This record gives sequence, structure tokens and C-alpha cells, in this order.
Amino acid sequence: MATAFMLLVGVLLPCWGDFRLFKKRFMKVNGAECSHHSECASDCCLMDLDRAGAFCAPRARMAMLCLFQTKGAINIICPCQSGLSCITRDPFCSRRCHLI
Repeated sequence: MATAFMLLVGVLLPCWGDFRLFKKRFMKVNGAECSHHSECASDCCLMDLDRAGAFCAPRARMAMLCLFQTKGAINIICPCQSGLSCITRDPFCSRRCHLI
């Protein structure tokens, strides 16, 4: 049983690195048109109401407006960068990215 597990790990681990390189190579940069947030390197496909489309945008930085990542394909406002949380400190203000 342990031998079978080690063989499986030996086969899958080298392939995992290839998958990450494949995924990174085909990710879209900021400003590129997108139809789903998973297509973007930043993981944020932002709705563009002026051009009736969507484009990849950077994630929100400290003190910027934010919304949580939704299950939908396109965002209205991007979620926060890694390490920041989208919270509101005042019930009358919109959510912003803060350190916790």
C-alpha cells in the first residue's frame, strides 16, 4: 500500500510543476479582455460599463474599495490583495481593504 502511494506521488509531483507553468503562461495580464475571473493573473475580471465588456484588473490595495470574490464570473469591484481583508469599520461607509 505504501509503495503504491509513493509511486503515485512520484508520478504526480513532477507533473504539478508543469501544470502551474502551463496555467501561468496562459493567464491574461491586466487590461486584457476576459469573461471569467479565473482567466486573469490577478483573479479579478472587472465589469466595464462604458465598453459593455470586461477586462482583467489588479486586486484592491490598502484602503481601496473592495467586494468579496463572488461565485460569478465578473466582478463589479475587485477583491483585496493577499493579506488584506475586505471589511467596513463604519456602518455608513462601504467596504475597504484593511490589515487584520
